[in-house]
Amino acid sequence: MFDPFIEAWQLRDLVMKGELRPREVAEFYLTRIERLNPELGAYMTVTADRALADAARLEASRADAAAMGLYGIAYSLKDLTPTAGIRTTLGSRNYADSFPAQDAVIAQRLQKAGGILLGKTATPEFGGRPTTEGGLCPTARNPWNRDYNAGGSSGGAAAAVAAGLGPLAEGSDGGGSIRGPASNCGVVGLKPSRGRITYAPHRGEAWGGYATRGPIARSVRGVAMMLDAIAGPAIGDPYYAPPPSRPFEEAVRVAPKNLRLGSIATSKLGEVDTEVAAAFESACATMRELGHRVEEISLDPGAMLVECTRILICVGIAAIPVTNTDWIDPVVREMYEVGRKVSGADYVNLVATMHNIARAIVELLDPYDALLTPTMTRPAVRNNSFPSTPACYLDELWTWIAFEYPFNATGQPAVTIPAGFSSAGLPIGCQIVGRPNGEFDLLALAAAFEAARPWLHLRPPLLED
Repeated sequence: MFDPFIEAWQLRDLVMKGELRPREVAEFYLTRIERLNPELGAYMTVTADRALADAARLEASRADAAAMGLYGIAYSLKDLTPTAGIRTTLGSRNYADSFPAQDAVIAQRLQKAGGILLGKTATPEFGGRPTTEGGLCPTARNPWNRDYNAGGSSGGAAAAVAAGLGPLAEGSDGGGSIRGPASNCGVVGLKPSRGRITYAPHRGEAWGGYATRGPIARSVRGVAMMLDAIAGPAIGDPYYAPPPSRPFEEAVRVAPKNLRLGSIATSKLGEVDTEVAAAFESACATMRELGHRVEEISLDPGAMLVECTRILICVGIAAIPVTNTDWIDPVVREMYEVGRKVSGADYVNLVATMHNIARAIVELLDPYDALLTPTMTRPAVRNNSFPSTPACYLDELWTWIAFEYPFNATGQPAVTIPAGFSSAGLPIGCQIVGRPNGEFDLLALAAAFEAARPWLHLRPPLLED
């Protein structure tokens, strides 16, 4: 009927022109999910009835289609995001039968924008791993090689997009959980600025301000489209990012000139894989070819923040009510048990420490229009290989995500874009970090890189179509 790897805007155009019906979109992806998901583990819950109901509603309201930015586009929500009447397990046996009474505001916005909900994507328990495995959800396998993991904690979301099981996916990122899986799976993932996307109505913030929700797509434009649909505060939010002067989707048509870009290629927390280092240097070379100045910075923000981050994220995990701690994945339980021992006073002081270090990092980066880093220190890992043991998790975690979590602390927007492949055929990502609240300029730079280094023609070799 149509290419399963179709871009979101192309799909919207076909539906707007009447060349595709919303129901045809829903049925196409539901059929593809039924065929491929048992091997990939991208979806925890497939919402076939809801997808068909969304499609019927859109066909009945075609007169309003022009006002819907995602009219007829299929999407998924991560299984950490509350959905009214739809099972939301948090990847945990403790929430295996949880059916929230209320939608998250982001879920409401995607429906209002004209999207078609295909289902809830797999996550490790409580979003607590950089791989999607070990909890209630299925193992999210990497579409480029199913012996390897898609990453975490938005592994199901990234795998779904990479495998053509829907053009857009919502993820969440408390220390790299959008960017890591997107990098592993060869797609684009954006961690927006702190406060850009509301957590209403269920909470004001997550993980002490580290976590945010955000979009995953195969292209920069797809990410920008989804961001336009979900961005903005809800009444009563504790903080929020200022609105852009124009839609984020317009950023892909802006070609930034003569930028000063910082570059951080190493961290003492973990050795950077040689193939990742080579891909990153190639990405920097492309930025120079685009006319930008790239300067190496002597800064290790991961090392600056690792001690307070370790505790703050553990407290975020421990704050989730559970009925039976024995049911928790042993790896995530390591974090849960550490977090339960932290006093309220110590937590408040750690948040203050985090903010002070983050301020210093943002100040040091202020002379630069954007920062370039590898997304992760190495490509995707084999399923069930990380960590080496549950007891080693809180030591080994930072060696892989050293370039990601610092920008959860600073609240800066950060995007991962495909930058190459390992010799094993696994995708490698490059991270671009923008100025605070600078998503528009960040997306413009990412789109220029995408145009210089096209990747949308690349498809996972293990998928039969």
